[in-house]
Amino acid sequence: MTTEGFAGLYVETRNYGATVAFWRSLGFEPVFETGHGSGQLEHPAGGPYVFVSEQHDRPLETHPILGVADSTAFAPDRELDVAVPWQPEHWGVVQQIVRDPDGRPVSLQAPLPEGVEAPDADAHHEEKYGPRA
Repeated sequence: MTTEGFAGLYVETRNYGATVAFWRSLGFEPVFETGHGSGQLEHPAGGPYVFVSEQHDRPLETHPILGVADSTAFAPDRELDVAVPWQPEHWGVVQQIVRDPDGRPVSLQAPLPEGVEAPDADAHHEEKYGPRA
């Protein structure tokens, strides 16, 4: 089994508000915001979503997100350059980061396998951003 195609696009920014305004001007609509400079937008006509994340402490990254139906049955036609192996994420999926032939990251995301739990999102956000005000 390979991927199910493009699920979304991950976009880092220095200015969350300006980037969301840009995507809104192109017809995308916010479907949720995390409250700490990140959120997801979708187009009413369908297609991949855009997830925007504000970052200030490193170079910005943009990468495609491909859907995988089952991480345990994933079998690409060739060996991949795996940067980060499958791991549960706080947003309720398992994710693997692979590199294309030029070294660019590509995120593969699949539903959590049976018996695997995602890290607690609130604990993750508190650790990264501090307690909510």
